Amino acid sequence: MLIGLCGAICAGKHAIAEYLIQHEGFQLLELATKPTQRITDEPDDDLRLQASEIRKNRDRKDRDGQSELVLDTPEDLLDFVTKRWQEKWVTTDIADGSTLDRFLLRPFFLLVSVDAPVSLRWKRFSDRCWRRQLDPPDLEKFVLWNDRHLYEKDIGRVYLTDRAQVRLFNSSSSLEDLHRALKTLDLADEQRLRPNWDQYFMQLASLAAQRSNCMKRRVGCVLVRERRVISTGYNGTPRHLPNCNEGGCPRCNRGDGGGVGLSTCLCLHAEENALLEAGRERIREGAILYCDTCPCLTCTVKITQVGISEVVYSQGYNMDSESAAILEAAGVNLRQFSPPSNGLIYL
Repeated sequence: MLIGLCGAICAGKHAIAEYLIQHEGFQLLELATKPTQRITDEPDDDLRLQASEIRKNRDRKDRDGQSELVLDTPEDLLDFVTKRWQEKWVTTDIADGSTLDRFLLRPFFLLVSVDAPVSLRWKRFSDRCWRRQLDPPDLEKFVLWNDRHLYEKDIGRVYLTDRAQVRLFNSSSSLEDLHRALKTLDLADEQRLRPNWDQYFMQLASLAAQRSNCMKRRVGCVLVRERRVISTGYNGTPRHLPNCNEGGCPRCNRGDGGGVGLSTCLCLHAEENALLEAGRERIREGAILYCDTCPCLTCTVKITQVGISEVVYSQGYNMDSESAAILEAAGVNLRQFSPPSNGLIYL
């Protein structure tokens, strides 16, 4: 596994790398030629010195008799890890989009971005300067550095952070708080790299939901047997009728509350569409229904009738207890799936 850390100035990239090294068994990989730091473009020689001194803080440390590894180029780093992908590696030296493209092709790579409020990052930067007996920049100058570092055309770090699979917002007030949050998060969970079957099929259900045109809520469903997709479905009006978002279902367009006027709703639910698409002869014993929302009572009755063996859902609905009772009585297993947290995560 290789975790690449990127992000804003003083967001906490190196603190997170140190945590992974000290507590999770990772090893640091560095490049001999460091990626260009935009803050060193400041013409003031004193500010150049400050940036240089801060980078010197990353002294080589001897860990278990071995120094951290330094590679000449990003290609060398990638080749090195490819031959040792079952070990744990971390780097903060991915600096451009073309390099990132190559890394993202590998199944062992996870890109993690780190950010924090600019005022907090300025305070962290200032504290580092004071510890080195250097005069810190004022907030305005730091903001200018930050803007160039993140947003300068073609080379700003935002080109990397926007593509991160995991985005951490590090507002931790101390290293102890940060470490506690990282321990709970478990960045090394390999499900982040390659989804297990539950994740895979639930992501397909969520993708199907994006096709929904229902004005009330988007729902997607996938029917699976022996880890093969039988059918997919999403909610909306029947074929040849105007789409729900085009006025096809008066009940949904009126904005009636949950459970109100269901008998007048013209929208087929995602589960219904998936069941109709598959047909009972293709479902058979052992079929699993994945839905990003727990089935309603009406869909639950149909699910039990066609012989589904298990229902897996991610979000609750206002009829969960009634649906669960029917499924239990019919011998259908019901479980809620909670994948590891990705996306934006507050530490």
